[in-house]
Amino acid sequence: MPKVVIIGGGPGGYEAALVAQQLGAEVTVVDRDGIGGSAVLTDCVPSKTLIATAEVMTDMAQAAELGISFADSEGDAATQLSVDLAKVNARVKSLATAQSADIEGRLTRRDIRIVKGLGRLGKRAGVGGGEVIATKPDGSEEVLHADSVLIATGARPRVLASAQPDGERILTWEQVYDLDERPEHMIVVGSGVTGAEFASAYLALGSQVTLVSSRDRVLPGEDADAAEVLQDVLERRGMNILGNSRMASVTRDGGVVTVTLADGRTVTGSHCILALGSIPNTEGLGLEEAGAQLDESGFIKIDKVSRTSAPGVYAAGDCTGGFMLASVAAMAGRVAMRHFLGDAVQPVDLKEISSNVFTSPEIATVGWSEAALAEGEIEADVVKLDLSGNARAKMQGITDGFVKVIARRGSGVVIGGVVVGPRASELIHPISLAVKANLTVDQLANTFTVYPSLSGSTAEAARRLHRVD
Repeated sequence: MPKVVIIGGGPGGYEAALVAQQLGAEVTVVDRDGIGGSAVLTDCVPSKTLIATAEVMTDMAQAAELGISFADSEGDAATQLSVDLAKVNARVKSLATAQSADIEGRLTRRDIRIVKGLGRLGKRAGVGGGEVIATKPDGSEEVLHADSVLIATGARPRVLASAQPDGERILTWEQVYDLDERPEHMIVVGSGVTGAEFASAYLALGSQVTLVSSRDRVLPGEDADAAEVLQDVLERRGMNILGNSRMASVTRDGGVVTVTLADGRTVTGSHCILALGSIPNTEGLGLEEAGAQLDESGFIKIDKVSRTSAPGVYAAGDCTGGFMLASVAAMAGRVAMRHFLGDAVQPVDLKEISSNVFTSPEIATVGWSEAALAEGEIEADVVKLDLSGNARAKMQGITDGFVKVIARRGSGVVIGGVVVGPRASELIHPISLAVKANLTVDQLANTFTVYPSLSGSTAEAARRLHRVD
């Protein structure tokens, strides 16, 4: 029976463990922080739980437009919603802990051994797998022999010497769940996905929000049309967005946090979230000694089936960089174990990855981007259809958002798409399926949709890409 040792219990690690056990391997997971990793305990699950509360606040704020009013116990009209952040964060942490326990239980029921501790590659690592040394909380060590090793150690928030988090007022995105009171004025430094999500959430929760962006707009790496819609919505709702503003330092004086910008301007608030990117957890693992190559930022280099340059050593998840998504980590971990254990495997195709920004409205994307078309990387036709003309959107009071479908010129094969609107993370799936299955715009258009439905706009966009030769 082949032996597999996995270092790291996040999505890349636990999904790989399940596949390896299913395919007949003896599996051991060495985990330091808790099964589920940061995705479950401090990042994806907690943040999206917080955002779920923010979504309800946003929906309720729009209720009057739909003819709904609120009254207190004495019949007076209620004019303001409020949130108890202590209760919200207690629920966030409870759900994260429960999810971690559920996953751990699933592993143990499958006879997958879990070793609590810090794993690193041993001296024989890289020779057909080799050894893993697990250092346990009491300081003792256990040597684990493996035919194959998977590294799935994730990443952590990047911080700067001039902006050190204190866990109280200056925070990384992993530390916000200890707040007991809603911040009066939250300053978010960083306008990428993480920064935009937290800025949108705290705005909906009732905080004053200032977003500091070193670029000219929010979400500089996303579809330009989508970013424009989001920025317009956020500014209409009262967010102060400082574009082309690079942070120089963040300091605290009692209950006041000051963000100093590179041009000398200052912004003061009650709290600050640092959303400055991620650093891979790859130091001290013995990777380079085993022959695994790292890039200049410390991320592990892998091929399309998750192999490192060290024989028998695979890697998956945020420690490899690229698309830092739980879904991608999980897929890469599964692919690694299927490849090692001789099962049929399909290499990860980055153009089939669907992703979502959990702002309000959400932004979901898949496949080729319109920016790639503009740069001449591929020839394609694009149709963008605003949701404001969709019957279901009108019924629900949705005025912002669109569906964009991108199809290869000539063949009409769907190669990409963007959805902006409520639950875009759900609405992107038919476009993702079309990209994966090489469906044409006609096949997508001729698939029945429910009337009225937001997904009807996807079919309509596809119909507008029909070509008569």
